[in-house]
Amino acid sequence: MAALQLLVNGVALGAAYALVALGFVLVLNATAAVNFAQGDLVMAGGLLGVAAAPLIPLPGIVLLPVVLALMAALGLLLAVVAYLPLRNRPPVSVFISTIAVGIILQNGAAILFGPEPRAAPPLFGDDTLRLGGLALPEQSLAIIAVAALLIGAQQWVFGRTQLGRRLRATAQDPEMARACGVPVTAMILVTFAIGAACAGAAGLLLANRYFVTPTAGGDLILKAYIAVTVGGWGSVPGAVVGALLIALFEVGVSSVLSYPVALGALYATLLAILVLRPQGLFGEAVRRRG
Repeated sequence: MAALQLLVNGVALGAAYALVALGFVLVLNATAAVNFAQGDLVMAGGLLGVAAAPLIPLPGIVLLPVVLALMAALGLLLAVVAYLPLRNRPPVSVFISTIAVGIILQNGAAILFGPEPRAAPPLFGDDTLRLGGLALPEQSLAIIAVAALLIGAQQWVFGRTQLGRRLRATAQDPEMARACGVPVTAMILVTFAIGAACAGAAGLLLANRYFVTPTAGGDLILKAYIAVTVGGWGSVPGAVVGALLIALFEVGVSSVLSYPVALGALYATLLAILVLRPQGLFGEAVRRRG
């Protein structure tokens, strides 16, 4: 029973990580730029849930659409301020601008909420669901269900709608997409909005069980970066699978040893993957010219 609870908790954590990594890789594919503010957007989403809870004293699932909408608007603002003015400059300019936005978010959160950990309301309930002899945490099951629904909805939009085809065209070849009449700038704005909404949803999902602090984004952007590296740079399915793998690894090793050991082992595993399979699990091998 304990092993099953660990598995459920690991999958729940991985599902939240997958939302973070998904938003990260969507922006990466559309702009070829790394959004280092993605972790701080997760923190912002969690604190939005904390702030909204006294105003809307309802379960977290009711707050989720509010958080998604506000975070999408924040993603648009991020694109307008930190990406569009620098899109024709060297990539390092965008890296630095997103880092600056992340620092602004951290300090703003510290001013508004203080440094202490905060908890958002649970999605449905914080009890234990009993099925026969099994006892499973309701919040973990709710995180898995909500994250799966959001990831599935995103995949449906990208795979089955005209908007999704335009977004994919922009990610694959912006110049050709522009020549074919696709409004590339608008699609990039939409991509930033979706990426920020994914981050905000992850923040709300994590903020009940794992709490949220103004500096929590740094650890989360590293987890997203590792998930993308493990899964394959630029691969959306790879980012999701990578997020699940690192969460299961983290929970499993932490339960046997300790969290610092799990974190150190995770980074050691990342180094091994970079050496042995730098393209990741789903990435294509890059051949060097002799």
